Amino acid sequence: MAGHSHWAGIKHKKGKADKQRSKIFSKLSKEITVAAKLGDKDPAMNPRLRSAIQAARSANMPKDNIERAIDKSSATTGSNFENLRYEGFGPDKIAVIVETLTDNKNRTASNIRTIFQKNGGSLGTQGSASHNFKQLGVIKIDKKEISEENILELAIDAGADECISHSDFHEIHCPVSEIYNVKKNLEKTIANFISTEIEWIPLNNVDIQSEKKNEVTEFLDSLEDDDDVQNVFSNVNLEVN
Repeated sequence: MAGHSHWAGIKHKKGKADKQRSKIFSKLSKEITVAAKLGDKDPAMNPRLRSAIQAARSANMPKDNIERAIDKSSATTGSNFENLRYEGFGPDKIAVIVETLTDNKNRTASNIRTIFQKNGGSLGTQGSASHNFKQLGVIKIDKKEISEENILELAIDAGADECISHSDFHEIHCPVSEIYNVKKNLEKTIANFISTEIEWIPLNNVDIQSEKKNEVTEFLDSLEDDDDVQNVFSNVNLEVN
């Protein structure tokens, strides 16, 4: 399904494998460290940390890297990260939401603004783009874990609103406030998850002309490649004929 245009994520990246793997590991490590710092160091007692570790394992991140990221959260010195959201419009006026995890908001704001401007876009204020989206809890499970026949009933019983089966994974939607409760119920049956995230889902997808596809793709890639960026969401449909 083209709808989400959730530009972040391991599955959607093509080529540049080693460079991308390093960037993905860096972003996953940062999320693990922050999750462990804000809550319990025991994943069983900290749903955000548990989900971050599961995402890291899904990306084949080495166990040592995961443990180092958790240990880093105990350091008395070091960076204090904060979550910041930026909204704006890219090429062809596509709506974009950029979620960052940064220890220097001036640097991050400058970098994000520059990427928008270089690509013919504009950074807006809070709410300028997000009204084109709805926030949902999104849980992704590899199809190897459970069949299409069984996942729907399990998802509904767990408290989910919707379950969509793609070619290689199931995608479960639920209210943001219920994401960890739904996940906890699913964990009674399912051991491994691809990801558990709060995503911005576009209310309507915007089609673009085929000749604009590369321009839009490069813009979204530039945002994704910034070290402070964790997630990028857009309302563009990139499955252009």
